[in-house]
Amino acid sequence: MPANLTPRYRQAEAALRQAQSPAEQLECLQRMLREMPKHKGTDRLQADVKSRIAKLKIAIQQSASTPAASRSAAARLPRQGAGRVLLVGPPNVGKSQLLAALTRAQPDIAPYPFTTQAPLPGMMSFQDCPIQLIDLPAMAADCFSVETLELIRSADLVWLVIDLDSDTLVEDTAALLAQFASTKTRLGRQSQVDLREVGVSTTHTLAVLNKCDALSANERYALLNEFLELPFDAIQVSAIRGDGLDQLRREAFERLQIVRVYTKHPQADQADLTRPVLIRRGETLLEVARQLHADLASTLRGGRVWSQAAISEGQVDLRLREPPVGEGQLVKSCYQPQDADIVELHAGR
Repeated sequence: MPANLTPRYRQAEAALRQAQSPAEQLECLQRMLREMPKHKGTDRLQADVKSRIAKLKIAIQQSASTPAASRSAAARLPRQGAGRVLLVGPPNVGKSQLLAALTRAQPDIAPYPFTTQAPLPGMMSFQDCPIQLIDLPAMAADCFSVETLELIRSADLVWLVIDLDSDTLVEDTAALLAQFASTKTRLGRQSQVDLREVGVSTTHTLAVLNKCDALSANERYALLNEFLELPFDAIQVSAIRGDGLDQLRREAFERLQIVRVYTKHPQADQADLTRPVLIRRGETLLEVARQLHADLASTLRGGRVWSQAAISEGQVDLRLREPPVGEGQLVKSCYQPQDADIVELHAGR
């Protein structure tokens, strides 16, 4: 019997993936249980959610007397920016070099394995949109920590870094993917929770083929394609030389489905084009108002929108944008902004 789960249940499920603490996870699970249709098709799912709620309540009670140092990795690394991207891969694939090339972080970089001992965050910028990158300790087939899997489950995007300068890239990558397949944390083309297998979660993944400037990179890439079919898209880069890094930034921005909304005060002639409100594709004007001020969201009636005015190769190029002209378009609070829209919010009782 199909589960026929509602959109409100799906929203609670998506929030659970990004929950940062046991208390937040508990709240999301309780919402999922409330919104879940009650019939035979959801009996197993109901039992799983109830079991997880019970375990979380016990964990929260026990954590009251637990030192702060024992908190989970997700709790110690608060979310920042418009989304969270994790760098995952075997030892010595160049994850730390990528983090250093894309952010201001200064990780330890050395030619021996397991240089990174703990998750290391940095902030990458795409135009005026900040995106959080986290370099995870190297993962081998026999080296999967619970904390690492917890971070992967709650991430918005995973970069699986593969070394095009390694003679064992096929074996190393295959072993890593096989190990993920043996857990309830999987890598795939989109983030989702598997309803057929309780507890299984898939995180949206992009393969980042590093060291494309190596002498035998093309041959090794051909071997990878021949002997291992990756279950997600791939992009070739060089952290040292800089090849492909601009495309990698854009890929992250697009896959996170970020929408930059620029605001204009009703009494101002110009919009603020320096600090956009960042929402996700499909969210409405109400979310823009909520991020600006709770009172504004509670009294929002609608607004006026100036849609994207300059397009460069299919993407908005803010460097070419001119100030708002004309009267714009009157919209309701349910309007879904597009990337680089300029909005003027109208509120009132």
